[in-house]
Amino acid sequence: MTYLHNIGVYFLMIKEMFRKPTKWSVMKTLIFKDIDDLIMGSLGIVAFISFFVGGVVTIQTALNISNPLIPKYLVGFATRQSVILEFAPTFISIIMAGKVGSFITSSIGTMRVTEQIDALEVMGINTINYLVFPKFVAMMLYPFVISIAMFLGILGGMAACIYGGFSTLEDYIMGVQMDFIPFHITYAFIKTFVFAFLLATIPSYYGYYMKGGALEVGKASTTSFVWTSVMIILLNYILTQMLLSS
Repeated sequence: MTYLHNIGVYFLMIKEMFRKPTKWSVMKTLIFKDIDDLIMGSLGIVAFISFFVGGVVTIQTALNISNPLIPKYLVGFATRQSVILEFAPTFISIIMAGKVGSFITSSIGTMRVTEQIDALEVMGINTINYLVFPKFVAMMLYPFVISIAMFLGILGGMAACIYGGFSTLEDYIMGVQMDFIPFHITYAFIKTFVFAFLLATIPSYYGYYMKGGALEVGKASTTSFVWTSVMIILLNYILTQMLLSS
């Protein structure tokens, strides 16, 4: 029953998020601050992880193709498919659940503990709209982060392939271009938008409705990371089944 209660409160929070909006002059400042904190602040770690994981995918693919009859350009093909279909949208989203999700939960949870949310409610402000909606809007730019992760993942694979001596640049580029299906990019970005919604709302829920003191803020951050990751993996399976199976 606790799970059903939490799910119901979560959907009521989403409904409340769009009701009685805050003045645009105030909301604009909040949105730009959240874009800076959640999107721009994540580019560094995303770029670093994407480049080197792309390189690892390429090295492992190349080392497992031991048969001389298998063409070398399949290394680029496998790297492209791995990065675009799964690594960039899903793996990066789970990492962001730790970075962005913990930040959202702890920032809103701290406001709850210090009674700042109560003070906003006394002033007649819709606190869910004031606190959660800017994060929701900021996370709609999340596909920009994922597109950078895709590019750098393939670039890291190319660097590993050339400097590791696994294949030539021409073979790698041929593999990246071979049998490219444009819908795979669409599929990746559909997943990305869904994951962005989860990354904005689930941590906000755990921060907004937490009870207790500073210790509970840490516990809420951990719980939000776990459930955001679980929902990302679950919806990843459902969306893949719906969009790619024919």
